[in-house]
Amino acid sequence: MNSTVIILFLIIVGMTLLITYYAAKKTKTTNEFYTAGGGLTGWQNGLAISGDYLSAASFLGIAGAISLYGFDGFLFSIGYLVAYLVVMFIVAEPLRNLGKYTLADMIHSRFDAKKVRATAALNTITIVIFYMIAQLVGAGALIQLLFNIDYWIAVLIVGVMMTIYVMFGGMTATSWVQIIKAVLLMLGTTIISFLVLSRFHFNIFEMFSTMKTVTPLGEAYLNPGVKYTVPLDTISLMIALLFGTAGLPHILMRFFTVRDAKTARSSVIWATWIVGIFYVMTIFLGFGAAAFVGSQAITSSNAAGNMAAPLLAQVLGGDILMSFVSAVAFATILAVVAGLVLSGASAFAHDVYGQIIKKGQATEKQQMRAAKYASLGVSILSILLALFAQNLNVAFLVSLAFCVAASANLPVIVFTIYWKRFNTTGAMTGMLSGLLSSIILVAISPNVFSPVEGAAFFTGDPIFPLTNPALLSVPIGFIGAAIGTFVSSKQDAKKFAEVKVKANTGYRHPSA
Repeated sequence: MNSTVIILFLIIVGMTLLITYYAAKKTKTTNEFYTAGGGLTGWQNGLAISGDYLSAASFLGIAGAISLYGFDGFLFSIGYLVAYLVVMFIVAEPLRNLGKYTLADMIHSRFDAKKVRATAALNTITIVIFYMIAQLVGAGALIQLLFNIDYWIAVLIVGVMMTIYVMFGGMTATSWVQIIKAVLLMLGTTIISFLVLSRFHFNIFEMFSTMKTVTPLGEAYLNPGVKYTVPLDTISLMIALLFGTAGLPHILMRFFTVRDAKTARSSVIWATWIVGIFYVMTIFLGFGAAAFVGSQAITSSNAAGNMAAPLLAQVLGGDILMSFVSAVAFATILAVVAGLVLSGASAFAHDVYGQIIKKGQATEKQQMRAAKYASLGVSILSILLALFAQNLNVAFLVSLAFCVAASANLPVIVFTIYWKRFNTTGAMTGMLSGLLSSIILVAISPNVFSPVEGAAFFTGDPIFPLTNPALLSVPIGFIGAAIGTFVSSKQDAKKFAEVKVKANTGYRHPSA
């Protein structure tokens, strides 16, 4: 075990715990717990969104994918980045104007029905759990490799820390952990990118020319079709990445941490620039790992290539840089899972307990207690599931999270804001058809069934041929919402007019 790694880990852990301590002193109300009192500025929330979005999958996974598959690995970077245009132009401002704490609040602003709020909360919790398991499994593998400890201990360490951040510091602590993590991640990525470019004499053309000969793939390394050989599968993956971000609850929740819609839009602009610069630099991470570490060394450390960035850091900067990068990866995971816990807890405590069970009459003390209990419950459930998921394919869990978000949440968000005819029945059928179709299609996909023994959960031929069902499940979500709307005769043009004004201006009637 490297002492430098331990020291850097302890520094980052100590820094984040100190933030949590001070944030806990300021977190007294549910508004402060859920949204940090709406007091974050545009650049602060932009950094926090980046910290929330740039997960271990982005830092470790994409670097590994590019190092092993070249262009096909970079598809993830393209999809994740362009997704923010959908968030900025369609979702951010109306969501901030219509909502208060959660996505269900925004939908409830038009449809005053408990079943709609409950279904929206169900979608949120489903996405959070699947996303959380993937992060915890990744965290367990990373810490297990670095510290040579048992997997279950590694998962417990991450689980306990994220629970402390959320239960005591709420959104304030979570936001500042994400901000610090984003800064550290950008710093580490910039250093590695600079060192990689220096090896190619700061000549981009030389780098691309060299990559044609240094990998086993040869010239095919720079061309599409190495990993994703089925065009429809590639299109389906891109649909999930493009539209899934606009429905991810832990990302959407961040727009309630600012004071108005203008600041929410500013947040997205900041986040887009930060995320964009990061994803461009993933090229240098992936190419550098392929050229200076080698595919054999990368896959021998981790079959999926997830340790490519730390291994590259070790080659370029020795144990110190490798330790720093590993510590940043750890902070990355902590920041993301803390945001996930908070969004899942708010869905249960605010939507289910506060608005459905207590009918909006819960006291401030009751709401805070429910929020903290919900945080603890989400954490324990995720940890338990992650302990049993060590040998499972976590890639399908992430794809499922994005599919549910794009299929179940996005259609309802878009129709709530922009379709006058849309009604309660349409909202219910849209959310449920998107949720069920994405889960069912993944359950019968190559992620679950494979003719190669040990390659998936079950041995056998998949019924559904695509590894990511978004190509079918997203249209099903939109079509389900449309059919439900036309089947029901209920209309409320007056309510839509009110929502339209509020979504575009933020104006609320004094009696509201």
